[in-house]
Amino acid sequence: MHTAASVWAHVRDRLSVYGQLMRLEKPVGTLLLLWPTLWALWIAADGRPPLSVLLAFVMGTFLMRSAGCVVNDFADRKIDGAVERTRLRPFATGRVSSTEALLLTLILCLLAGLCLLPLNTLTWLMSLPALFLAITYPFTKRFLPLPQFYLGLAFSFGIPMAFAAVQNQVPPLAWLIFVANVFWTLAYDTIYAMVDKEDDLKINIKTSAITFGQHDVAAVMFCHTWFTLLMGLVGWLIGAAWPYWLALLLVVYGQYCQYRIIAQRDRWQCFHAFLSNNRIGFALFAGLVLHYAWAA
Repeated sequence: MHTAASVWAHVRDRLSVYGQLMRLEKPVGTLLLLWPTLWALWIAADGRPPLSVLLAFVMGTFLMRSAGCVVNDFADRKIDGAVERTRLRPFATGRVSSTEALLLTLILCLLAGLCLLPLNTLTWLMSLPALFLAITYPFTKRFLPLPQFYLGLAFSFGIPMAFAAVQNQVPPLAWLIFVANVFWTLAYDTIYAMVDKEDDLKINIKTSAITFGQHDVAAVMFCHTWFTLLMGLVGWLIGAAWPYWLALLLVVYGQYCQYRIIAQRDRWQCFHAFLSNNRIGFALFAGLVLHYAWAA
């Protein structure tokens, strides 16, 4: 017979496991997905995004990133135990079943779908390729030489969706930010892949860090450079005020600091360099907020 205490203990254990699957303790992934969406919302709405749209995208971003993490762990359930960084994840330690993970993914996707209800039809249609990319990305590491590029596409679809939600259209400016963000994602996720490079080579997983080989650092900086140039073009097109350009200078400084760190190719230093991209995303968002405040 189960007591109330034992039932509650089981519930807490399950919630803890599901939280680990969703990476609740590691919000940086959600933020890296959220910043470009916020850039797009602020630009599309001239600095005044409707509160309902803003809340829908913030919640939708959190839920879809969480769903993507669960699918990622499901896809990697047989290999995470062989990777130092992931050996304590729920699947690797046998604390969760495939059925639980799939049900959790379905629930998260349905909740994310509810966030679309206050938005227009074009945004709903744009959400379909976004969902497809988010769910299929974890499986691309088996056959694509640059799965990080695929992740860039998945992490950038919030941009055209934001323009669709605010303007009911997706102008060329949205796609320019989209391409810039693909470069940025490829840069920081290649750094992330450098952390697991030794383990991934042993288990035959494909990553951009492996594909670029000894040119991995150069590839990261190439992508960072194009990201910065394209975001500079965005600033020129919107007639950005000085706060935006100051933010872009901070971005360049942050990229330089990352170069100095990843050039040593120390796995844990690379991990800290990856985390620092959150500051790049925030700097550009702050620059945009201040630009529109200055122009008001």
